[in-house]
Amino acid sequence: MAALQIEQIPCLQDNYGYLIHDPVAGLTASIDTPDAAAIERALAAHGWGLDFILNTHHHFDHAGGNLALKAKTGCVIVGSRNDAARIPGIDVLVGEGDTFDFGEHRARILETPGHTTGHICYVFDDDNAAFVGDTLFSMGCGRLFEGTPEQMWASLQKLMGLPDDMRVYCAHEYTQSNGRFAVTMEPENAELAARIREVAMLRAAGRPTVPSTIGIEKATNPFLRPASTALRATLKLPDAADAEVLGETRRRKDRF
Repeated sequence: MAALQIEQIPCLQDNYGYLIHDPVAGLTASIDTPDAAAIERALAAHGWGLDFILNTHHHFDHAGGNLALKAKTGCVIVGSRNDAARIPGIDVLVGEGDTFDFGEHRARILETPGHTTGHICYVFDDDNAAFVGDTLFSMGCGRLFEGTPEQMWASLQKLMGLPDDMRVYCAHEYTQSNGRFAVTMEPENAELAARIREVAMLRAAGRPTVPSTIGIEKATNPFLRPASTALRATLKLPDAADAEVLGETRRRKDRF
């Protein structure tokens, strides 16, 4: 099986769009559509058509280019069955436990409510790539616009269950600002300090900090670390449930 080709596209102010391409089947999909024009330029640069859009959630900076791209290419739009009413142009409805076949490659669907009630992620196990939208960021997680801390913690646990070397393709370049918050939660975390230094060098060179990996996130991301005694000490929640720890961490990040 030929490797899945992944093209990362800077979009809008701090979004990333992704094109995935199966060179054997000649198929291309866009993971979300933050900027239709940027996606069209990337397709043209590679000489690719557009066969599918795989939406993670309904927000405009993820689905705002759906209808324009569908009108130009006739592509098929895939999204959450729990959010079908809010995904523009949706054709194929998927949910927890479903798979989506993309040429020789297969995506496994995870329902990950929290940021929105209908958020999903696409996990290509054989390609070691997870497209997580706004559920998980490098050293962060999405704001709880529609879901609860309990829902988000359950969603993040699904992602934590992936292999440590699974590449995490999130939808925003938030890593440096997330790191500034994370270090206030666990100031003695040596792996976090090393990650912050690495991120600073990448950004100074104008390079992306995405993708990350599940292993890196488990070691450095406060939203994946409610079991940390240091984090609990910072929050003064030594005996709280994990979801409560996550919720308080998210509230502090919202005010940071």
